Amino acid sequence: MRTAQAAAWTEAAATVWDRGGIVGTGTGENENVVAGAEGAATSAAETEASAAETETSTAVGMGTDIGRANPRVQDHLEVDAKGRPLAIVPATVPWLAVAVFVAVAVVLAWLICLPLWISDEGLQDVLLVQLCGQAMMFTPLLSVIVAMIVQRRRVMRRGAPQPSIPRYLGMWPLRPFGRVLGVTAASLFGVFVLVAAAYLLGSAFGWVTFDLTGLSGFKMQMAALPGMGMIPLPAAVIVYLVIMVFNSLVTAIFAFGEEVGWRGWLLTSLRPLGTWPALLIVGVVWGLWHAPLILLGYNFSRPDITGLGFMIGGCVMIGVLLGWLRLRTGSVWPAVFAHGGLNGSSAMLLGLFIDAAAPTPDMALIATLGVAGWIVSALVIAVLLATGQFRRQPELGIKRPKPPKAVTTPAPAPSETVSPATSDGSGL
Repeated sequence: MRTAQAAAWTEAAATVWDRGGIVGTGTGENENVVAGAEGAATSAAETEASAAETETSTAVGMGTDIGRANPRVQDHLEVDAKGRPLAIVPATVPWLAVAVFVAVAVVLAWLICLPLWISDEGLQDVLLVQLCGQAMMFTPLLSVIVAMIVQRRRVMRRGAPQPSIPRYLGMWPLRPFGRVLGVTAASLFGVFVLVAAAYLLGSAFGWVTFDLTGLSGFKMQMAALPGMGMIPLPAAVIVYLVIMVFNSLVTAIFAFGEEVGWRGWLLTSLRPLGTWPALLIVGVVWGLWHAPLILLGYNFSRPDITGLGFMIGGCVMIGVLLGWLRLRTGSVWPAVFAHGGLNGSSAMLLGLFIDAAAPTPDMALIATLGVAGWIVSALVIAVLLATGQFRRQPELGIKRPKPPKAVTTPAPAPSETVSPATSDGSGL
């Protein structure tokens, strides 16, 4: 009885608090509030007894009786008064779904690249490499489907609210539309600058020889194409750059297959660990996922563990930047087009800058995913850190409901009592 009455008093006090009652001890002018609390306590005790008899549960405040009946329900999203999730980030990392996602992505990547491994030509079969590489880029998307089935089934069994799938993946809604569109366009062309800066830094270190005035390497490529050798150099460069932009937009279609997995689902799911742990883990997993191609000599011509190490380093650095785009806008689309721009411009800008007489450069040093790219990316990340950009996360920030504000009811004015007086005006 004492326990039930104490619980009733607690619920009554919460009711008074929710109604904006006085914070006090019930002395003096607050006695009327205590009297109301006593009545609320009696009513709450009767309600509790009735609920125990009928075994029903009702929503109370911001929580539910489901959560109180099952203490294990701790990984649901906080909701507002209308039951809508305040944030898309889960309260805890769905580790089982993460393990399923990584396993499916890695296994599918190896299966798709298996023809390259059993073929005698390996990377020499350019068409097969292109087909396998493009198909491999959609394995994270397929992995998301499997992982979300696992994730949502577990959450649904616990009766917790969930955001929509497009919102969780950063695909929709695009709001504010102007900012998402502007950042997406800036990320596409910003990656062109990033790639060019990495190459120029590599040239400054003496790792590659460029002909930036004569463009001799570019002229040699144009001369090898039918009819292109007669086009004036400025016009040829403009056409070449337009093709590069178009190529990047087409490549963004395949980049979507990756980004919806890495920055769309995995980064969101790991966000409860904190911004930097989530970014770094995604980068490492992304780099390891490339192993079926990298260990054949793709990208760096290093078919060994060193090539994979360079790829992991590059994916971590570029992944932080792509992850920041996702965090800053709440949308996956800026990362999609930045990824497309990276894949679509890397080879073409090198072909534009290279000296015709230069030896084949070491891509592990000059590429955006190589040492030069690490340095340039680190500088950009440092600027973002210094300006507090990683703290601005409108969609993936951890949001919690604000506690109700205590409203103090003004105390009633003390009543004036008139003492009886004598005929001469003096009090008795």
